[in-house]
Formats: sequence, structure tokens, C-alpha cells
Amino acid sequence: MGNKDIKNTQIVNADPSALGLFGLAMVTLVASSVKLGLTSGVSLVIPWVIFLGGFAQLFAAINDSKRNNIFGTTAFGGFAFFWFAIGLTWLIKAGVLGESLLTSIDVTQLGFAYIGYFIFSFYMTIGATKTNKVLFIIFVFIDFLFIGLSLSAFKILPDISYKFAAYSELLIAIFSFYGSAAVVLNTHFGKTFLPVGKPFKIF
Repeated sequence: MGNKDIKNTQIVNADPSALGLFGLAMVTLVASSVKLGLTSGVSLVIPWVIFLGGFAQLFAAINDSKRNNIFGTTAFGGFAFFWFAIGLTWLIKAGVLGESLLTSIDVTQLGFAYIGYFIFSFYMTIGATKTNKVLFIIFVFIDFLFIGLSLSAFKILPDISYKFAAYSELLIAIFSFYGSAAVVLNTHFGKTFLPVGKPFKIF
């Protein structure tokens, strides 16, 4: 190609949401297994938190930014850093970062963090009405997850709220797997292989 052709050619980046949703699906599936009592401990959850919850969603955020997608950038980026923080939190609670940090833990601080993320998730849920119904449902269950985690951290009906968070997290995983598959297969086949639902016409 000549210089003129190169200037007129636009490089279209692949949609990173498939990888981002897969990362979200994997980390919530593994994390929910602990909350549901199907597994115990977080030692082998932490790698999935860091790489799938953190790096996969951060990768999606960075590449959504290149596509000028502020919603995808903010959503994937915000939740990537959430999972990085959760991974570090678990390392602190396990005593990996020293005895002084372990002995000064106040779990209610996590409650305030969860409230902050509920606020974030809530206004992102409003934004999700303009995307598709699958993504909107994922955000609704993320809202439920943070409600459950917040109540549990503040010891408000801890058993019920923790189970509420657990089932919400499992549903996030299921719908995120579906959403990821839809992005891949619909794009790959060039048609609606898996329907995701049209955006709501609310705003």
C-alpha cells in the first residue's frame, strides 16, 4: 500500500468484551464455590482472582479504551481493580503480608468498600440498559452481590446475606459465560447465534 492507502485504512480492534466476560465468569464461578460451601479456603482461588478477575478484565478495559468505549472501559477496569484488591485482601487475611497487618483487620472497612462498589455497579446498571439484556442482567446480579456482601460485612443477617451474595455470584458466572459465548459466536458466524436481547428503550 502507498502512504495514502495506509492513512485511509482504519485498524479495527477485536471486541475485547468476550475475554472480559469470560474472566468475570471464571472468577465468580470459583469464588462462589467457596461462598456456597462447595469448596473451602481461598488459596487456590487467589490465582483466578488475579489473572481472570484482574488481568483479563484489565486487558478488556484497555482495549475497550482503544475502541473509545467508555462504558466497557469503566466497567471492566473498575471490576479488574476490585478483584486485584480482593486478592490482596485475602493475602493480608492469610498473614502473607505480615502479622501487623493481620492483627489490625477491621472487616467493616470491607463493608464500606462494598457499598462504594454497589454505587458504582448501580449507575453502571443504568448504563447497561443501552447495551443488551444479558449484560443488564449481569449488572443486576452484581448489584445483588454487593448488597449481600455489604450486609454480611456489617453483620446484618450475616448467614442469609452471605448466601444471597453466593447465589448472586453464581448467577453472574452463568450469565457471563453466556455473554462471552454470544460475543464470540455471533461475531464469528456473522449472525445471531446466541441472542442477547435488544437494549431497553427507557432513557
